Amino acid sequence: MVGVKSIPSPAISADDRSHEVDHPSSQVAQFGADQPLRLDCGVDLTPFQIAYQTYGELNADRSNAVLICHALTGDQHVANLHPVTGKPGWWETLVGPGRPLDPSRYFIICSNVIGGCMGSTGPASMNPTTGKVWGLDFPVITIPDMVRAQAMLIDRLGIDTLFAVVGGSMGGMQVLQWTAAYPRRVYSALAIACATRHSAQNIAFHELGRQAVMADPDWHNGGYADHGIHPHRGLAVARMAAHITYLSDAALHRKFGRRMQDRELPTFSFDADFQVESYLRYQGSSFVERFDANSYLYLTRAMDYFDIAGDHGGVLAKAFAGIQTRFCVVSFTSDWLFPTSESRALVHALNASSARVSFAEIETDRGHDAFLLDVPEFLDISRAFLQSAGKARGLTGKND
Repeated sequence: MVGVKSIPSPAISADDRSHEVDHPSSQVAQFGADQPLRLDCGVDLTPFQIAYQTYGELNADRSNAVLICHALTGDQHVANLHPVTGKPGWWETLVGPGRPLDPSRYFIICSNVIGGCMGSTGPASMNPTTGKVWGLDFPVITIPDMVRAQAMLIDRLGIDTLFAVVGGSMGGMQVLQWTAAYPRRVYSALAIACATRHSAQNIAFHELGRQAVMADPDWHNGGYADHGIHPHRGLAVARMAAHITYLSDAALHRKFGRRMQDRELPTFSFDADFQVESYLRYQGSSFVERFDANSYLYLTRAMDYFDIAGDHGGVLAKAFAGIQTRFCVVSFTSDWLFPTSESRALVHALNASSARVSFAEIETDRGHDAFLLDVPEFLDISRAFLQSAGKARGLTGKND
């Protein structure tokens, strides 16, 4: 008989996850009926809330605020222990004492995006009209919707101009949207491993993940919360497929090769014989402990719809016409999800707009995820850019 080892059920219950959805372990900004969020789909979202974390202190003239925009599976817990997993913040290589974004110098803000599942209103949240979880009744959201919500949060915090907006991947898309939608409110922008629109290949990978979720019998057409279950198998497969795109062939070969997992000979089954198989199964099972399946559908769709040039007659340079923001664009040689060619197209458009822009392509075999890892050249470039922009704006700090 051929053995089959399935993806294990998560160790954290749906109740553990749902607590963070509406009652997060972070600060919350609530917006009532008098402050609706107008969505691109034509719907006013109201009421809604934004969960966020801050690090450091706002200076007297409110000139040191930095907004970090998280990627697809990230959240507001950028530099603190995650309340669900207990793991360190997802960007502690960049944020922290002595790091390029040092809380002793900057007032750092990171919010969970609208459509997320860690405290900001999304499909896993309670619909106040029905008293049930939103599910697929939640309106479809876009990257511009996320940024409009963030702008409302920044207004609530009493900040007019952000010293910097920083993000990678989906976070980088938000950075670019900030500069296009609110150019006077962004002094500097650090856009990493991103693009001004999603490619057909990326849309295809997202559709693969969405179909994996929707094929799970526990999905129940998005109504799994009413059944007290979660489509963890489908979501885990979606995460496994996506995680492959975040790496490179060289990185996978260096880390795993064809090495066996806790054995010397194949089992002649469908168990995880290879280390890389075991690694992917772990990535899938650990992901479902902290993420909502419907949020995954909504956020991948938001990335698919993103196209800055589309709002400007297909001419990318028009999106940044006359902009005064200082840009630093960073790509990685082994990132095939958002290849350097996409970053170069952005830089060319910024040059055509007479924007102040610097560009760096960093050689590494660590793939798209390189921006989250300890890549010294990336950290050095980030530090230098932020310090240069800080000097131009008159910020001073112990690292200058």
